[in-house]
Amino acid sequence: MAKYTQLAEDIVDKVGGKENVKEVRHCVTRLRFYLKDESKANTEYLKKRDGVVTVMKAGGQYQVVIGNHVPEVYEEVLKVGNFAGGGEVDADDDGDKGNLFDQFIDIVSGLFQPFLGALAAAGILKGVTALLAATGVDTASGIYILMNTIGDGLFQYLPMVLAVSASKKFKMNTYTAVAIAGALVYPGLAESLTEATNIFGLNFTLPAGGYYNTVLPILLAIFVASKIEKFMKKVTPDVLKLFAVPMVTLLVTIPLTFLLVGPIANTASAWIGIAFQSIYDFSPIIYGFILGAAWQVMVMFGLHWGLVPIAILDMAQNGSSVILTAAVLPCFTQVGVLAAIYLKTKEDKVKKGVLPTLISAIFGVTEPAIYGYTLPMRTPFIISCIVSGIVGVYLSIFNVTGYAMGGMGIFLYPAYIDPATGSFHSVIHLAIGTVIAIILAFVIQMFVKVPTLYGDDETVSATEPTPSEDQPVLVSASVSDAKDQILNSPLQGNIVPLSSLDDQVFATGAMGQGVAIEPSEGLVTAPADGLVQILFPTKHAIGFITDDGVEILIHIGMDTVELEGKFYEAHVTQGDHVKAGDPLVTFDIEAIKAAGYQVTTPVIITNTQAYKDVTTTEASTVSFTDELIEVFA
Repeated sequence: MAKYTQLAEDIVDKVGGKENVKEVRHCVTRLRFYLKDESKANTEYLKKRDGVVTVMKAGGQYQVVIGNHVPEVYEEVLKVGNFAGGGEVDADDDGDKGNLFDQFIDIVSGLFQPFLGALAAAGILKGVTALLAATGVDTASGIYILMNTIGDGLFQYLPMVLAVSASKKFKMNTYTAVAIAGALVYPGLAESLTEATNIFGLNFTLPAGGYYNTVLPILLAIFVASKIEKFMKKVTPDVLKLFAVPMVTLLVTIPLTFLLVGPIANTASAWIGIAFQSIYDFSPIIYGFILGAAWQVMVMFGLHWGLVPIAILDMAQNGSSVILTAAVLPCFTQVGVLAAIYLKTKEDKVKKGVLPTLISAIFGVTEPAIYGYTLPMRTPFIISCIVSGIVGVYLSIFNVTGYAMGGMGIFLYPAYIDPATGSFHSVIHLAIGTVIAIILAFVIQMFVKVPTLYGDDETVSATEPTPSEDQPVLVSASVSDAKDQILNSPLQGNIVPLSSLDDQVFATGAMGQGVAIEPSEGLVTAPADGLVQILFPTKHAIGFITDDGVEILIHIGMDTVELEGKFYEAHVTQGDHVKAGDPLVTFDIEAIKAAGYQVTTPVIITNTQAYKDVTTTEASTVSFTDELIEVFA
């Protein structure tokens, strides 16, 4: 039996069998399957399988990450499945991507992953700002204004941040996407459009509150813009593309967004307000359950604005309101499920990330928790919604009443003290509801399996096959053979942390430690004396091993395998021995970007496990002769 036959047989079987495979390709690190039905693939098993680094789903591809041995495994997969390999993929047939709800969750949660840390930090700082106000700090003071600006800035201009990640997801020019977001959150826009009742006879309206803090409008806008931009690139002469493509994209996308998204959101919000008012008139208890359970979903879609004006009007006329009471504690049901996830998860990355989002949720800011963990895991999000509905019933039964539009999370209680009588009736029951929310959500989640979010920290269980000599070893150098070595930068440009990359295989360190470079010059040079171990046919990736045994992967750009070698030129061949600084590959940065791809280049030590430590430069920019990475045996 060939060395990788058993692994190849297992992979083909666990992706649903050869009859489920439309096509299989490979790049320098992974097998790229196009499956007829992704639900037939046993992803959990493959992630745990020795010889498989992890599994990713992106762009209609089911990607099984192997590492340095992918060419050999690929050849065996072709033999095992009797696949032709290579070829073109029908762009209109990407296989089963799941239902619309699954696709929505995958897209939205994936777009938040790159800036989840900043989102959690901003949420905590918003809580600190609320604490300052609660302890009597003047809201007109400099310290309060500064803290409020720091904590609220990211949330206020969330569409602009999402424009960046959405542009990468939908493969369009990032700066054009940011320009679209800038128009959506333009200061004073709501007042301006109110005064200008129509433009060329068309009514332009915004949802209540405008597009600040919103998620879906910008995602829809960037999705549409990506299609327009792609079309314009095809029909625009090269001499005009620089300005004509973004100009037309902006001119079409922004008015279209105002014409469709605003009116749709306004209409939907109005219907929501009428519907919930009718339910409340019929039964406050039923209203409490429905509002509590649905609130988090309504906020995601911006439909909560249908109830906010009613609550404000009720408060203004009567001095109190119960309209939004059932919706004030979902942040604590998130706290409950997050605490259970923290205790039960076996994934180190989840455990480290959940804690700051839990703190943020205590302060009433749940975006990091929802988009980073509970929504992608799905089950915790559903538990949170159901428990929120139950808590909403409790608050409705005891007629918990708000007397001011107060803070969020732990800062909401003062708003429920009756100013006329000094009664703490509502505060007491709100506190009891908080305890119910946290404990009930926590207990349910403790009895329910915590879904795997990343999977790369899992190990093969005792019931699954143990490694054998027929399975690949990802590290070729042993610790005893390893030597300290300093590697020069193979590129010139700006340093980018691996964790910021969209590709989770590189971002999570699954392939090894290293750093990424945003190149300013389209040249890759040898980082040390060594051997060109792998030169991918498309020339977008180089596997390099130094004379001292350090294995290095230089992957020029993200998903650039799809360019099939266009815009790349190799100056070496596989098997060549080169000196430090020798040119390996040149590439056209602007052409690659114009084709819709990033040129950010990970430089990875793929045999990281052979070393006690791998450190990277602290500089923000590097040149070819600068030290980039040092390995310690």
